[in-house]
Amino acid sequence: MSTPPAAPVPPPPSWLYCAHGADSTADPVGCRGIHVPGHTACLAHLSDTHRDTYLAGLTPGDDLDHRGTPFTEELLDQLLNALRDPTTGNPQIGTATFARAQFSGPAWFDGTQFSGRAWFGGVQFSGHASFSGVQFSDDARFDEVQFSGPAWFDGTQFSGLAWFDGVQFSGDAGLAGAQFSSDARFGGARFAVASGLGPLVCAGAVDLSGAVFEVPVTLEIAARGVRCERTRWESTATVRLRYAMADLGHAVLSAPVAVTAHPAPFTPALGDAVDESLLSGCRDGVRVASVQGVDAAHLVLTDTDLSDCLFSGAFHLDQLRLEGRTVFAPTPTGWQRRGMRLARWTRRRALAEEHHWRAQTAGQPAPPPGRTLSSRQWRPGPHHPDPGFTPDPEDVAALYRQLRKAFEDGKNEPGAADFYYGECEMRRHDHTGTPKGERRLLWGYWLLSGYGLRASRAFTWLLAAMSLTVLLLMGVGLPTHDPDPATSGTLHGSKISLSTSTPDPALHGTWSQRMTWARAEKATRVAVNSVVFRSSGQNLTTAGTYIEMASRLLEPTLLALGVLAVRGRIKR
Repeated sequence: MSTPPAAPVPPPPSWLYCAHGADSTADPVGCRGIHVPGHTACLAHLSDTHRDTYLAGLTPGDDLDHRGTPFTEELLDQLLNALRDPTTGNPQIGTATFARAQFSGPAWFDGTQFSGRAWFGGVQFSGHASFSGVQFSDDARFDEVQFSGPAWFDGTQFSGLAWFDGVQFSGDAGLAGAQFSSDARFGGARFAVASGLGPLVCAGAVDLSGAVFEVPVTLEIAARGVRCERTRWESTATVRLRYAMADLGHAVLSAPVAVTAHPAPFTPALGDAVDESLLSGCRDGVRVASVQGVDAAHLVLTDTDLSDCLFSGAFHLDQLRLEGRTVFAPTPTGWQRRGMRLARWTRRRALAEEHHWRAQTAGQPAPPPGRTLSSRQWRPGPHHPDPGFTPDPEDVAALYRQLRKAFEDGKNEPGAADFYYGECEMRRHDHTGTPKGERRLLWGYWLLSGYGLRASRAFTWLLAAMSLTVLLLMGVGLPTHDPDPATSGTLHGSKISLSTSTPDPALHGTWSQRMTWARAEKATRVAVNSVVFRSSGQNLTTAGTYIEMASRLLEPTLLALGVLAVRGRIKR
């Protein structure tokens, strides 16, 4: 049986290291702790006399560099006590460098004030690690840290950037009441048993891109932005947000995940509501920037703003659940000039992808950075005006179709109406996937009734058609007088033969004689009877007969379209 190869020995660190316990065979490097200034050993392996001398020389606010040093609970307490401010009773450290250090017991940094950068990258915590109430005045790096027990950052204040990239939380991740004045990065972090994250407040963005949540979890975050690109939830999750622009692009959802806008400041299990002063002046409401590449069958969005949300590339959009008050982008407002005529867009909810396509095809310039776009314009996309990154009408129509089904399955027929309108609009403008004849039919359907969704348009056409019918009947359809039947007889011996004939309706007189209130009233009755009762029962001229036939064909259709539009808006 062959012997398995030995595990590779990690290379020596780049700094002058202690090398205590080095063995040319098993461990040629030995202790990787950096030399204490003026000595050839790390803090853990100094003689008691030299260690006491070093600690006695420290004052609150001094810089520390103990990279790679192994710490026991006792040694860490000795170090922090040497830096404790007698006025506040809390340790004060300038720049702290603990990269790749190992803490074999509990590590209690509670209340410590770091006035410079704090470097904990690659540290291994074998026991509890507590940073509750700690103040980081500059950047704090915890990337690639391994927390084997519970990690507590409750009430911690991060004034600079906070790096937790690649951190492994094997226990709880306590961040209740944590305050981040800049970005907080958890990219690639792994939460093995943590059932909650937060509530925390971040003046910048909380980046959870690539993070993995292995168990059911509740996230409570108040921030300007939350990035969950390629985040993987292996169990159920509830993501409660405040103020944030959330990006869920390409997130992996193995179980239902609910993203909801929290209506009030978060309150930890024990304590008052968290302080949100870092977010003063932020826009209320939670916005979703993207669900591209997401399996929406497991996604629930509640009380979110989807005005700028990108849906292209998502799966099972027809199974997406939209709860509460969901906001989509409106169409541009006001009158628009199209060539020589003025027009205005129908008011409806539209997808961001339609905005991007229309802005691109209209040659609309992108607004300068920092400038608010006018509500009279379509919203350009992030890659405007590049057509290669802008969805075409066929793609947008498919998005509308799937989201319309999601509304219909949720028994929200009025909400689905706008998405049916958008789908038809995109099909009408699709010159590749929609045949020309079908586009013409859609154009007529749009012109007459707004795809059966605009009752005012259908009833306007109905009123116009009936008015035209009345005018034509007054002019050429109604006879001057109702024809009187004439009866004649022939005597043949003792038999009399009678026959009755009615002359054809005749029209005489000038136009001024035809345009009278009496004829208008009669023509109106004919038109109304033709629409509603399908027959007027009136004597008409030959032209009037054809006018009535056209009226009986067209006007009931317009009436039905108007009724259909009303039903689409009030159907329950």
